[in-house]
Order: sequence, then C-alpha cells, then structure tokens
Amino acid sequence: MAVDLWVWGAFVGLILFLLGLDLFVFHREAHEVSFREATKFSVFWIALGLAFGALIFAWQGPRAGGEYLAGYLIEKSLAVDNIFVFALIFGYFSVPAKYQHRVLFWGVVGALVFRAAFIAGGAALLESFHWTIYLFGAFLVLTGIRMARHRNEEMHPERNPALRLFKRLVPTTDEEHGQRFVVRHAGRLMATPLLAVLVLVETTDILFAVDSIPAIFAVTSDPFLVFTSNAFAILGLRALYFMLAGMIERFVYLKVGLAAVLVFVGAKMLLSDVIEVPIWASLLAIATMIGVSVLVSLRATADRAPARPEVVEEDEAPFETEAVG
Repeated sequence: MAVDLWVWGAFVGLILFLLGLDLFVFHREAHEVSFREATKFSVFWIALGLAFGALIFAWQGPRAGGEYLAGYLIEKSLAVDNIFVFALIFGYFSVPAKYQHRVLFWGVVGALVFRAAFIAGGAALLESFHWTIYLFGAFLVLTGIRMARHRNEEMHPERNPALRLFKRLVPTTDEEHGQRFVVRHAGRLMATPLLAVLVLVETTDILFAVDSIPAIFAVTSDPFLVFTSNAFAILGLRALYFMLAGMIERFVYLKVGLAAVLVFVGAKMLLSDVIEVPIWASLLAIATMIGVSVLVSLRATADRAPARPEVVEEDEAPFETEAVG
C-alpha cells in the first residue's frame, strides 16, 4: 500500500513518544520488574499492537490488516527465542535484575534503527531484483532446518566476535558501576561491563533480525507493514522477557515450532510464483505451529518450578559519568 511521508513521520513520532513514556515515566527509577508488572505491560504492548492492526484493517482493508497481523505474529514468536539468549547473557555476566530493563531498553532502540535499515534494504532488493525472493526463501528454509537440528546447542557469549572487538578497542573497567554504561576513571572516559553487555545484546538482536525480516517479507512486501509489525513486536519484548524470565526453560519445544514457521514461510517464498497462499491460511498455519509447540512444551515440563533472578540494590542513571580514583 502507498503510504504518505507524513504517515511515516507520525508513526516514528508515536514510537519515540512510547519509548520516552517507558523510560521517563514507567521505568524512571531502576528496579526489579515483577512478574505482575511485566504481565501488565505485556498486555498493554500486545493490546497496542493489535489496536494498530485494527487501524490498518479499517484504513487499508482486510488484506493489509491480515498481512500486518501475520508479520506481528512472526516477529512476536521469534522474539521469544531472543529471550532465551538474553537470559543466558544476563546470567553469564551476572547482570542484576534491576538493571536488565535499562539494557533491554537501549537494545530495543538500537534494534529499531538497525531493522529499519534492513527493511529498507530488503524492500529495495525485492523491488529491483525479483529473484532475491528465492534467496530469502532458501535461506529461511535452511535456517529453519538448522534450528530444528541444533535446538539444544550451547551458546558461549564470551566468544562473540563483536564483544571481543569491543573489549580490544574500547577501554573498559573491571568494576561494576550500577546501571551506568560509561564512567570517568582518572580523567579518562571508560566503558563499564554493562556497556559490553549492551553491545552483546545489540549484536545478538541483529543476528535475529537476519531471520525475522526475510520471514515477514514472506507474508507482505509492504515496507510500512513490515516495519510497523516489527516495531510493535519489539516494543513489547522487554515486558515479555520479564514475564517469561522465570519459566523460559519450560519452552523445550518452542524452537521446533519456530523452525517449522521459518521453513513454512521460506517455502512460501520459494513457491510464490507458483502458489499463492491466502493470508488467512498463513496466519492459521503460523499460529498453529507456535501454539502447539508452546502447549506441548508446557505439558512436558509441568513439574518444573519457575525461578526468579537475583536482586541487587543500587540505583543510578545509565550514561552519567563519575570521578573514580
């Protein structure tokens, strides 16, 4: 659908407003996000995302509304996979629970910027070179197969190339400084370990975007629908993380469901010139794959009790500098 430039501007303004509301009102003070608070915000962000889908439906019709919803569902589902990795990163670096939201907030800001660039690039490629749709499709099928085969593969955050490069190029302190990303030590600005965690979270999300962006292009080629569905799904990622943080180990079959979704949308891309899958059929297939994998996981792990992350008491602003030593 053709969208005027002012509509793009208005949507970006809405996103900035929501981010500001989240940072300066809802989470002005650093604190551990409780399950109850996370659930409330998850409901809020999901309701907001669905309300925007209803607006698209009323504005552009059922096809555009269905494409937005399918893209939102794909991104939201793949976001749950991000949660596994974020929990691993926070656990490995022993990030206190009360500072995790701030890291995820700035991670989301970066994710929105990078994904906007990926979407613009992907849309330009598909418009100029139609054959790239087959590359995207084959990539998604292979990624889905690999995800299913290596779903229990261990991750090692310390081996991340971006993190190694960051530590080599950026002076970093060994001491923790609350939720600050930068401090002044002996008159010299230095990064804190929390900034290194942010870099790792950001680069990890970029890798996830390599899967999710082509997957959404499988259900819609409209850049506006791709970006808006991505944005609303990502905005709710932090609340979803804190809601599921204590029970992520229960989703033992979720990767199988996600792998099936990637193979499905990849095959849909590969066969797009031969078979046109109705958007309602795509929605039903994606929802079924994710729903079944979640239900089977919860049933198989019904005897596992959730665990909450530790709480460490400190409260400081993220980018302030202080004199140390």
